[in-house]
Amino acid sequence: MSKVMIRMRMSMHDAHYGGNLVDGAKMLNLFGDVATELLIRQDGDEGLFAAYDSVEFLAPVYAGDFIEAIGEITYVGNSSRKMTFEARKVIVPRTDINDSACDVLEEPIVVCKATGTCVVPKDKQRGK
Repeated sequence: MSKVMIRMRMSMHDAHYGGNLVDGAKMLNLFGDVATELLIRQDGDEGLFAAYDSVEFLAPVYAGDFIEAIGEITYVGNSSRKMTFEARKVIVPRTDINDSACDVLEEPIVVCKATGTCVVPKDKQRGK
């Protein structure tokens, strides 16, 4: 099955808590975008996210971090599609050096993992 990846930088707008900490819900928002693309590629329709089966927040995310969100369809039923997701921190700001310095991490840091189920009604499936 195909995988989808999106990458984006967390902004000050995404920071929700003290110390420029980003709300964990932002990772779920990214997973929703990944799921939508996966469904479009699989069925030609955006479908609907039915439920998360599990969500694990594993490391903090801060404004300025670059996050990769990756997803994969692991099971295709009549209308349900089970998926796995992982969000990884790949670039971090280095404000200790200067305001615009950043480092690419040698090893990405997994910040969130999740599994979930999406649904594409039979009458909307166009099978790609």
